[in-house]
Amino acid sequence: MLYPLLWMLSASFRPENEIFTSTSLWPSEWSIESYFRGWTGLRIGFGTFFLNSLIISVLCIIGNLATCSLAAFAFARLEFWGRPFWFAMMLGTLMLPYQVTLIPQYVLFHNLNWVNTFLPLVVPKYLAADAFFIFLMVQFFRGIPKELDEAAQMDGCSPWRIYWKILLPLSTPVLATAAIFTFIWTWDDFFGPLIYLSDIRTYTVQLGLRTFVDSSAESDWGGLFAMSILTLVPVFVFFLFFQRLLIEGIATTGMKR
Repeated sequence: MLYPLLWMLSASFRPENEIFTSTSLWPSEWSIESYFRGWTGLRIGFGTFFLNSLIISVLCIIGNLATCSLAAFAFARLEFWGRPFWFAMMLGTLMLPYQVTLIPQYVLFHNLNWVNTFLPLVVPKYLAADAFFIFLMVQFFRGIPKELDEAAQMDGCSPWRIYWKILLPLSTPVLATAAIFTFIWTWDDFFGPLIYLSDIRTYTVQLGLRTFVDSSAESDWGGLFAMSILTLVPVFVFFLFFQRLLIEGIATTGMKR
């Protein structure tokens, strides 16, 4: 499992003519030229792609945490007409492949003049569009005793204050889990940006990596591997930093606490 990553790391320090001619993990000659060439070799600096991916990822995390937690609070704590039906409908969206809704979504965003902007990638996150995270948070909220809500209601708390003052402070593990998965999935997403972004100045890191490979011209494999290593660093750092909360969130979801 680790060999491809180690080989890619090794290839990023090899001279261009040695990348595919040696099976050793130890380069005969160490060179960081690929990193300089990959970072500055394109028409747009690779730092722009990092910034674009970071902006999209942060906005998606904020949107998912805010709206999915609100939707989960409604399903887990509030009584309203048709709650089981709407909850089943929400779960049903998990069975729809992304390709099924792609064309109507693209037509909608095209009519709104949102194509070639970050809006198609970000705005759905502010509409509680990720049913997986809603379901995850519902299961977690159901594990928090309802006696806390009843005691707060007796003290005059509104549902909003119960959500903000009681449930959210107790839900750090599941919120961290949702944040980690949202960051990794958004950072690694290739298909969405490929569909909606056409201006190289708006490219994410995944689209930036694709520009190193050209079927009709020479490909810069050294720059590709070097930038691939750099794009993996934020994912590893984010995961390692929140690893304890991720494990706690998954382990306690759906269990009585």
